[in-house]
Amino acid sequence: MLERHELEAFLTLAEELHFGRTAERLRVSTARVSQTIAKLERRTGVPLFNRTSRRVELTAVGRGLYEDLRPAWDQITAAFEQAVAAGRGLTGTLKVAFVGAAGGQLLAGVAELFRRRSPDCEVLLREAQIAEVMPWLRDREVDVALATFPIHEPGVISGPVLVSEARMLAVPSRHPFADRRSVSLEDLARVKLLQLPDTVSDSLRADHTPSTTPAGRPIEPGPSSATFNEALTLVGAAHGVFPVGAQARRYYMRPDVAYVPFSDAPPLRWGLLWRADGATARVRAFAEAAHDLLHGH
Repeated sequence: MLERHELEAFLTLAEELHFGRTAERLRVSTARVSQTIAKLERRTGVPLFNRTSRRVELTAVGRGLYEDLRPAWDQITAAFEQAVAAGRGLTGTLKVAFVGAAGGQLLAGVAELFRRRSPDCEVLLREAQIAEVMPWLRDREVDVALATFPIHEPGVISGPVLVSEARMLAVPSRHPFADRRSVSLEDLARVKLLQLPDTVSDSLRADHTPSTTPAGRPIEPGPSSATFNEALTLVGAAHGVFPVGAQARRYYMRPDVAYVPFSDAPPLRWGLLWRADGATARVRAFAEAAHDLLHGH
């Protein structure tokens, strides 16, 4: 029978493929991780990882074991956390991440309603950059995050859409598009499109910064930006354009950037994200408060 620390060491190393990062996540020494994995391999009788001086890879047996264990471990963890939450009630601290000024203002209202309903539970709001949302969720630095959809990530739940807003294109203030009343998605084939960071979900990148227009015309990729203000700075310096939500006109007015509405783009959708194995009573109550606040107005 596997012990908890053995399961956690194996699953974490299978995801990180790096002994140092695995040890950091588990808050143990690298030697402890190595010893635990070696013990598992002696028990299975076959290597679970191939190790070289440069990289760590799962063997075929190791990959099969991971694929069998991960869903079961997620279910066990979720069941235990739900039991703890039910036993304690709505107490403790809920860590919630947001991106941008509008997201922070929205969640501040949700947190106020949540605190009125659950006075024994504290809400800690944390501002995240675009590149930090998914890593923070995976590493359990936050319990919930407000982000734009679509997000299709293993082990991550997307809640209902809370807010929809029109899409706009941020362009340099002296760009020819700045004088237009609107732009179309086909116009993206005529400009360089700034890119989202690599840590962002592939589904979100395909939606926000596509490689082709709806008609199949290629879109030239521009430099990547790790933060929203960095993206706007690159736009203002004429290094590319960037799709944004309509709220950017209110919260991010800049003399070097103009915001032009899309005439044919679908709305930008916002909602809450949380880990599948972290759907505690606190998380569910916060999601309910968000829905009630936004759909009650």
